[in-house]
Amino acid sequence: KTKRIVTTLEQGDFKVTEDTTEQKIVSFSRESNLPITLGLLIDTSGSEQGTLGAEQEAAIRFLDRVLRKGDLAMVISFDSDADLLSSFTDDRQMLERAIRRARIAGASAPGPMSSDPPGTVFYDAVYLACQDRLAQEAGRKALVILTDAQDNGSRVKVQDAIEAAQRTDTVVHVLLVSDGIANEGVAKKLSEETGGRAIEVRSEKNLEQAFDQISEELRSQYSLGYYSANTALDGTFRQLKVESARKDVEVLSRRGYYAPSN
Repeated sequence: KTKRIVTTLEQGDFKVTEDTTEQKIVSFSRESNLPITLGLLIDTSGSEQGTLGAEQEAAIRFLDRVLRKGDLAMVISFDSDADLLSSFTDDRQMLERAIRRARIAGASAPGPMSSDPPGTVFYDAVYLACQDRLAQEAGRKALVILTDAQDNGSRVKVQDAIEAAQRTDTVVHVLLVSDGIANEGVAKKLSEETGGRAIEVRSEKNLEQAFDQISEELRSQYSLGYYSANTALDGTFRQLKVESARKDVEVLSRRGYYAPSN
């Protein structure tokens, strides 16, 4: 209730259900220093014209704070195209230069991940980041996206973007930054389905606070393991629900996973 990370829970404080069937937890750990593979996605469509500069400065400070030895990050900007500004690297200077290269639509050339339709390809950017970049990575994976969550040009739908994140075990955090109208519903759906958070940002100070919150959440997690009571190798989506017996805490967790196939 105080909006702080709770680090003192034990295995008995959790309940896991899969497709409404309670599962027996067989492994449990608290982790606060996990290596991270991070994708930073920056919306450079016209609606971000007035906020891009502040976003870039805050993003640079965020990466400076959050990245540690063993971590990797990449930078993608998106408007009518998704432009890979930096592949995965631990080089802070390279990442800073990539962030500063982000330009509002019309001021930069299409990149290697471009797509044809006009508009803002928010869903395409998430899909490509997960499917083409994060799928090959191991360990804890996350996307942090600066956007108003408006999409009017993607080839894929929001559910396709969510599925790509779920299949690659990627947590999506959305920082809703906008001079105008933000699509809060889409931002919440994308983040909550993958175990992340959507945070509305109304000022530069809020942006720093949001990055601080995401930074802490990226590092801290409980890991719960179980053997599914459903042993079918059918490739279907399994609904997950993780709850705590403590009523004063809220659990952030992925909403499901895809079973392996034969």
